[in-house]
Amino acid sequence: MTGGPEPISAVAREALERELDDLRTERESVAVTLRGGGGDQTGDRADEADELERATELDRLDRRIDDIEGRLREADAAGAPRSDAIGVGSTVTVRFEDGAEMTVQIGEVAAVLDRTMVTSDSPLGGALLGHRAGDTVTYVTPEGPTTAVVLSLGD
Repeated sequence: MTGGPEPISAVAREALERELDDLRTERESVAVTLRGGGGDQTGDRADEADELERATELDRLDRRIDDIEGRLREADAAGAPRSDAIGVGSTVTVRFEDGAEMTVQIGEVAAVLDRTMVTSDSPLGGALLGHRAGDTVTYVTPEGPTTAVVLSLGD
């Protein structure tokens, strides 16, 4: 990451927007169970402990919602992913040592269940950042160090 606003790939944006929708729905269902949400307010200490737990969950949800909204605003300010060098949001085709080729997107959302998504903090993703077509990158796998050649950058 550059320290400035970072672009985001379309796949990562969609994943964050889905997560944001899910979090808002979950937050709404938790919020109505708190004391201000109506219903009978008589109870014992166990009820109070349960309410405290729900309030803590509500705080966690609010923080994650704020994080995602901030990230989406940052991506809007950053504009499109770089086209001159690999960065977050780039689509890259690489050839591995065994000759296999794969096109991947450099993203930041690990929750995306997409085999073509490589997070920027993964060994391969981190090695690719800043490189260009023709560069060879070295990164560490569980089997040891390996290399990949950047064949192309872009769609």
